[in-house]
Amino acid sequence: MSILTPRGFLFSVTEAGIKYSGRNDMALICSEGDATVSALFTRNRVKAAPVILDRARLRYARTARAIVVNSGNANACTGRRGLRDAERICAEVAKGLCIRQRDVLVSSTGVIGTPMPMERVISGIRGLVENLGKSSIEDVASAIMTTDTFPKAASREINRGNIKGRIAAVAKGAGMIAPDMATMLCFIITDLAVEYRALKAALKDAVGRTFNLLTVDGEMSTNDSVFIMANGAAGNRPITHGGRYFNTFGETLFDLCDELSRMIARDGEGATRLLIIKVKRALTRRDARVAALKVANSPLVKTAIYGNDANWGRIMASVGSTGIRFSEEKVSIKINGIEVARRGCSTGRDSIASEAMKTEEVVVEIDLGAGRYEERVYSCDLTEGYITINAEYRT
Repeated sequence: MSILTPRGFLFSVTEAGIKYSGRNDMALICSEGDATVSALFTRNRVKAAPVILDRARLRYARTARAIVVNSGNANACTGRRGLRDAERICAEVAKGLCIRQRDVLVSSTGVIGTPMPMERVISGIRGLVENLGKSSIEDVASAIMTTDTFPKAASREINRGNIKGRIAAVAKGAGMIAPDMATMLCFIITDLAVEYRALKAALKDAVGRTFNLLTVDGEMSTNDSVFIMANGAAGNRPITHGGRYFNTFGETLFDLCDELSRMIARDGEGATRLLIIKVKRALTRRDARVAALKVANSPLVKTAIYGNDANWGRIMASVGSTGIRFSEEKVSIKINGIEVARRGCSTGRDSIASEAMKTEEVVVEIDLGAGRYEERVYSCDLTEGYITINAEYRT
């Protein structure tokens, strides 16, 4: 990975031994100056302590300086102790960096229901502070992994007049991936100056079109969080909502998040291939979304994809179970470009489609013939590996 690093940000990683040994499991992202910040969090009714704390802080704050992240422990379902631990983590980082505690955000991922091993965490924070600036954003991507098999990072360059700005992001996620702020952590940074309202709107739109259209197993986590920080180190006049460069910034952010979404789906626990579900000509946008997500989450469809079985009947039945409005006689289905169903009946090309499925990427196109709306969802196949990983997750 070769990532364009936005100016004015420093990084640090360390091995705290929270759950894993022999690898870094804590990371620190720090802006050298105040950065405009916005975030979106899980809609799960059960929220981890870091999510509760960050939401409370960002209800009033518009800037931040640092985000500290750990893997191996979610600090979720840990009661008042969990909140105290999250606050102490922020306090220790703030003290080490000589900044205000309210300028520090915290994020965690890992096992639910286990108290944070604070002695190791505090020791890790000291290491993060002492070594700030000695790590890269790619190192951060590796340190926040749990069951991920590879680090996920991406970057883009944006021309804002005669100024070239950079935007980069890291994410983690492989299991417990479902829509409604998809199950994952993502940290986005840019050296462009972006007004708060514009930053918030661009993030909401990008997440709605990417991470919220991503599913591995239909399970929503307690820790889902996406943060974006804009520190203005590029020296541009702030991008405003509806201003000249707002659309360019928004589309670049979408493109960045889309790339990370594909990475997460491709790295689904035990997955062997990326699954892309496209629903076309639905009666409403909601119908298109509901149908695409239903098929993407179907264990029957996902196991058929794993087995290179062009079982379009499972796809048809899955769409039919949603209750959306369409006529079976108008439906056509393609798998990797091979039409396996037309007007609700077989085309007799299943065996050809099965051969076409033997790739790292399978695209299922469902034409409902009911309207003009469409939607796309990223997912993956379902294998024995998913069962093994989750059966042994806490051991």
